Amino acid sequence: MAKTVRAHTNIALIKYWGKADDQLRLPLMSSLSMTLDQFYTDTKITASTTGNHFFLNNIEQTDKSAQRVFAYLKKLQQHFNVTGSLSVHSINHVPIAAGLASSSSAFAALAGAFCAYYELDVNQRQLSRLARLGSGSASRSIYGGFAVWQKGVDDATSYAYALDENPQQMDLHLLAIELNQQPKKLSSTGGMKQAQSSPFFKPWLARNEQEMAAMTSAIKENDFTHLGQLAELNASEMHAINLTAQPGFTYFEPDTIKAIKLVAQLRARGIECYYTIDAGPNVKVLCQLRNVKDVTNSFVSVFKNAKIVNASFGPGISCLD
Repeated sequence: MAKTVRAHTNIALIKYWGKADDQLRLPLMSSLSMTLDQFYTDTKITASTTGNHFFLNNIEQTDKSAQRVFAYLKKLQQHFNVTGSLSVHSINHVPIAAGLASSSSAFAALAGAFCAYYELDVNQRQLSRLARLGSGSASRSIYGGFAVWQKGVDDATSYAYALDENPQQMDLHLLAIELNQQPKKLSSTGGMKQAQSSPFFKPWLARNEQEMAAMTSAIKENDFTHLGQLAELNASEMHAINLTAQPGFTYFEPDTIKAIKLVAQLRARGIECYYTIDAGPNVKVLCQLRNVKDVTNSFVSVFKNAKIVNASFGPGISCLD
């Protein structure tokens, strides 16, 4: 028997950047994301007679990524009291470790394929909790549209839920500007730990409920301007904390700064757009349909070799067979 599940990646508009519990991947703050249609992972699980195997884009992995997958599968097998060696085949349509949240779709798809393979009766909330054990942001990729991951206080209360899975009224596009395809030198997990040494981390954490409420209100009121301003502010706060950590660090490259300046220049010209940046050098630009062409052309003129993908709202997790 083989089961294949597809999950789309998501980009946090209100960021998750810090763990309260490393083992359970409980966050220090709640977060809110947009699921993207253009980036996704297809994961197939089949039985294996030669031990566990993990194939990524048709190449068998034996490094830390494979060990992470095997450890996750073992945790799930123990949780549900099931056994058996498994072969995992993942096709990842997301650049890995470049700040485009590849782990969100990867572990959401893996959790879904595991439950489908063992024919486990789990609802979306339970599946979100299971995905969280693999990667925190994966909890949000169970859902399409806008999703909220409430921080909770323990394993049972830390899960994501759909805020609006079919946001038909919201005119929102995300242009993923791939400036750098190299894996980041500092992992998200490492960055989260180091960021907490910033003197501004706790004040930022204290603002989380306020920013979550404001973003939720912007979405419900279909207010693109407020949404964009909040997303840009929250991303800037996160990266300012990284810079002021002890020692300070950054995921930015020179082109990242150039892209941030370009967004400001476009706004000054009356082309409304906003940036958000996760743990990596690549910039995502939020804009409305009428400005997609102008924003794209401006970035192409400045960044000759940049790959630009126009994404909109993606669906929730689905079983392909």
